[in-house]
Amino acid sequence: MPIQKQLSVFMPNRPGCMARACAVLSEANINVRALAVHDTVDNSVVRFLVDQPTKALLLLEQEGLYVLEQEVVVLEISNEKGALTRLCQTLAEADINIAYAYCTGTANQESGCLVLKTDNPERALEILSR
Repeated sequence: MPIQKQLSVFMPNRPGCMARACAVLSEANINVRALAVHDTVDNSVVRFLVDQPTKALLLLEQEGLYVLEQEVVVLEISNEKGALTRLCQTLAEADINIAYAYCTGTANQESGCLVLKTDNPERALEILSR
């Protein structure tokens, strides 16, 4: 369960903007491992987990995009009812806030991938590793 660097990229909410950002990454042989898009009427925040975050940050900034880097906890989580509840309760009992999260898992997977932005990623990782 590692802590990873996540890039939050602020971009206009218009056709082609996401395609251009993804093209910049793929042309530089950067693999996107996870993403989440949070939109408003005019803008989006695209959160990327990539295999080369420093290189990706520099390339996206060269495209004129505003990019923030944050530490997130990336977990493999059991794909069963109640697994997310137990995880959230464990963090709540430790007084660790979840600012946001995103995850995926299909019906045929035994586990899924969960990305957590917390107010204390090191402590969250320590508690969830027990």
